[in-house]
Amino acid sequence: MNSEKIHKLVGIGLLTALVAVVYFLTMGITVGPFNITFALIPIVVGAALYGWAAGGWLGLVFGAMVLFTGGANAFLMINVPGTIITVLVKGAAAGLVPGLIYKALESKNRWAATICAAVAAPIVNTGIFLLGCLAFFMDTISEWAAGAGVENAGVYMVTAFVGVNFLVELGANLLLSSVIVRIVDIVKNKLSSNKQGL
Repeated sequence: MNSEKIHKLVGIGLLTALVAVVYFLTMGITVGPFNITFALIPIVVGAALYGWAAGGWLGLVFGAMVLFTGGANAFLMINVPGTIITVLVKGAAAGLVPGLIYKALESKNRWAATICAAVAAPIVNTGIFLLGCLAFFMDTISEWAAGAGVENAGVYMVTAFVGVNFLVELGANLLLSSVIVRIVDIVKNKLSSNKQGL
């Protein structure tokens, strides 16, 4: 195995651990029924540094963390396969899509690539969650909405499930975009200098 592959493997391993640590540290930050996750930030860093496949892996790890720590228990009680599919797909896609976006835009404008990738992560994560709700949990969500006095289950989903959580996650990713760019620059420069020194 060459040095470049070893660096990539070590980097992805470190980011995998960072996704887990950040997820655990922020588990207690809740608004409404869900945790606000800052684990999307190292996922975007990994997707930008190591590509869409690494981003997908990091997102999949994030999804597994959600499942194993009880973050999806309310939905697991309703539909186990639907919950597992939704959580793992939304997690993986929240890393994969930003990686593809970053790759497509990086050569044109690195800042734009980073900002678009950082914005895409919470949009994809939340969007696939909502699609999963529509596909697997709509009857129950309609009951929850009626119990809360909300006639429209779609409005209930957006206000009760998404609302502030999405805005905080999006805001954090936007605010930290410049930090993400800096991290990517430092690591890429370090890898480039290591390559030249061989």
